[in-house]
Amino acid sequence: MTRLFLSTTALGLALTLPAFAATKSEVLATYADIAAAGFEDSATAARTLKEAVTALTENPSADTLHAARAAWIAARVPYQQTEVYRFGNPIVDDWEGRVNAWPLDEGLIDYVDATYGGASDENDLKALNVIANPKFTLSGKEIDASDITPELLSDVLHEADGVEANVATGYHAIEFLLWGQDLNGTGPGAGSRPWTDYAAGDDCTNANCDRRADYLTAATDLLISDLDWMAAQWATDGDARAAVTGDETAGISAILTGMGSLSYGEQAGERMRLGLMLNDPEEEHDCFSDNTHNSHYYDGLGIQNVYLGDYARIDGSIVSGPSLADLVNDTDAALDAEMQAKLSATMRALGQIKTVAEAGTAYDQMLARGNAAGEALVMGGVNGLIDQTRTIERIVTALGADAIAFEGSDSLDDPGAVFQ
Repeated sequence: MTRLFLSTTALGLALTLPAFAATKSEVLATYADIAAAGFEDSATAARTLKEAVTALTENPSADTLHAARAAWIAARVPYQQTEVYRFGNPIVDDWEGRVNAWPLDEGLIDYVDATYGGASDENDLKALNVIANPKFTLSGKEIDASDITPELLSDVLHEADGVEANVATGYHAIEFLLWGQDLNGTGPGAGSRPWTDYAAGDDCTNANCDRRADYLTAATDLLISDLDWMAAQWATDGDARAAVTGDETAGISAILTGMGSLSYGEQAGERMRLGLMLNDPEEEHDCFSDNTHNSHYYDGLGIQNVYLGDYARIDGSIVSGPSLADLVNDTDAALDAEMQAKLSATMRALGQIKTVAEAGTAYDQMLARGNAAGEALVMGGVNGLIDQTRTIERIVTALGADAIAFEGSDSLDDPGAVFQ
């Protein structure tokens, strides 16, 4: 949107000053400001989660477990809006696996249902259950895990043996410890871990309640420190801010890369279309909690935030400034209108998924084979994301940005390969 400075009077004559277009440096400053605010909000929400986790582990009950779950869901809201900063910003993409890696082999962490199985050729640690085993062997070396600390999780367990499914840290490890496995397939219901999994003495169920509490606490502490670190990277003197603002052409390309790659390969493809093709609830993003509808919605909102240069903080304040939309409007007003219309259409489609899920039909139920209504809802989101990516590609050309190869997905680019 072009900013106008009008209505100045000199010597009794009204003067109309020229419109001033947004500059790339201003747009990049807004982009960095939104990142800083989003990661700061994520860290703040994680601290609120820590308070709820402490209440659960010190005074376990159905109420404190419910409160911890609610705090986890709330903590996802600001974080998901930051995912648009991946792909175009290596400092974010290289770090992201510590806080949001999925899917995970949850048997690495805690007890699982008998149908889960044991170690596999792909992952010797698939059913390790470190909560039940204070000593284990990793790559021929005996590991002392008698003290469950953030360092044990991040430096030893996370992606142990180079296996990406060995997710020991981040939101989804915490999610599993709060909900447990969702054994309902594409039927109704999320994970149903009992609060007594954190109880003391004879009230403890499934054994090792003290170590389970230690793991939950360590994972939450680590999440906070990781989010604090990333927020600092986007502060005034942070490395991420410097990287994106130091080269205007590369910075604009970073914005577009994040928008296009998240829209297309990551969200439309890997997070939505793939699970629908496989009718597999294990492919839903927040699979233990049945919170996937919110993850998809706030990912989409994050893309829109960056384009429009607006972000609503969790305290109710707004971060706003010159935006990519301003640059596009100054170059091609019709193209900006097209982009804004497509973003709105995508948010309506993702909003419909969210509305239906909150009314009682969870996202994993939408993935069920033969659920035509569920498929239509999911594909509405997929198609909206793909459609807006096509306009992002046109914006790349219109702004003369560096050539960009957006992240792809076999589910979109080579569907036959999914079943090979």
